[in-house]
Amino acid sequence: MSDPALDVVEFVLTTHLYTENRDLDENDLPPRFRQVFWSDDAADDAPGGVERPLKATSETTRTATGVEHPWDAVSDLLFTQRTEFSGEISLTQPAMALEWYRDHADDERIAANPTVVAALEASDDLDAPVTHEEARDSVRPIQADRVWIDALLEEYFDEDEDGEMLDLVNVRAPEEIETTLADLVLTGDQEGEIQKIVKAIEHREYLASIGLREIGKLLFVGPPGTGKTTVSRALAHELGIPLVEVKMSMITSQYLGETAKNVEKTFEVAKRLSPCILFIDEFDSVAKTRRSDEHAALKRAVNTLLKSIDEVSLVRDEVLLIGATNHPDQLDAAAWRRFDEIVNFPKPDRDMRADILRVVTREMQIADFDPEEVADRTTGLTGSDLRMVLREAVLGALTEDRMTITQQDVMEAVEDFEERDNLKNMDMIDGEGAEVLGETDPDGQDHTHDDEGDDTAHDHGAHSHSHD
Repeated sequence: MSDPALDVVEFVLTTHLYTENRDLDENDLPPRFRQVFWSDDAADDAPGGVERPLKATSETTRTATGVEHPWDAVSDLLFTQRTEFSGEISLTQPAMALEWYRDHADDERIAANPTVVAALEASDDLDAPVTHEEARDSVRPIQADRVWIDALLEEYFDEDEDGEMLDLVNVRAPEEIETTLADLVLTGDQEGEIQKIVKAIEHREYLASIGLREIGKLLFVGPPGTGKTTVSRALAHELGIPLVEVKMSMITSQYLGETAKNVEKTFEVAKRLSPCILFIDEFDSVAKTRRSDEHAALKRAVNTLLKSIDEVSLVRDEVLLIGATNHPDQLDAAAWRRFDEIVNFPKPDRDMRADILRVVTREMQIADFDPEEVADRTTGLTGSDLRMVLREAVLGALTEDRMTITQQDVMEAVEDFEERDNLKNMDMIDGEGAEVLGETDPDGQDHTHDDEGDDTAHDHGAHSHSHD
């Protein structure tokens, strides 16, 4: 449970220490604090920043800590005071405040505040649980904050000239991604590749020193709904870096005009936001375009894409490139060789389905839940499919004013999903206004046709959870 006095003291103390120590920068502030003081025009040569002095007013303190009445929480402490006119809370004895905070906060909390750690390091009487450098490394850098991302995009890209390109790109800040790697059920191969990437990012300088610069280009291969997008987002959250998402089919669309320029701008966005992940979905559309007789401008766009992939580097540019495809059979050799690792995303087997069901239902109340029985009945379903099944079970129970579901609810939802899946695969549906499959016109023409459908499914959920 949160301690209002501790929350307010930490904020007021941090604002004082940061204002006094000019050697500190924005990355010494915890993200929840620095966003309160973000200014879009803090410096001429940067997309924004935090300007000194920082003031802990009632409004800024309430925003940063969530404490509704911040002064009431600390008014009885000997080292605090409040200016009635401005509502600013300040420290009468900063050294006493620092000692009080060290006594009341646990090591994990202190280690997440580099500003306080720097003050503890400089103190003769108090000890810091970690070094200042370690504290900075553990805090999400300002370049991953939503406010910084928006300010940078606004500064470097003109809304009128680059608006079309920016419409193609979706930039997610790690703070906006709720799914973590701990929420996912990963195969052994997926776990291994992710660990390699994490280590490569940690040791970029070493890799550069031994000449290994062509690393960090992954291709995720698997059917829709198996977690390619979700794992990419969870990885961005885990690493604390932005995720730049783009759908290849949109970049190569003939309706977007200067497609080659759009490709170049997409990679420029990623490099400006580095360190980041550049996630290119529907990568198979590259191969489709290369083999087709499309307009020459589209072919130039694809060639520009392949060249841009060659030129981007995790070690040099701090951009991790992840391509994803549902149709690996449509990729040619030129596309395959751009990636140094291929990561398979198969449909989950029985044990994985049971694990997925356990993860997804962690916060649900289910009477007599048997995930193994459900797993036995759901052969061929993806993680996304299983989430849909459970969603339907919950909604079905709510229609009966129940907030606890049963095993029977889940099994009935499985049966309903199977029926919908069968309908999705039907060529035609008989009924008023519909042609009957195989019916012949008076002119003798057969209306039977093979409709394969448009595969527009996306990865709405991952089927991945790390096994400890």
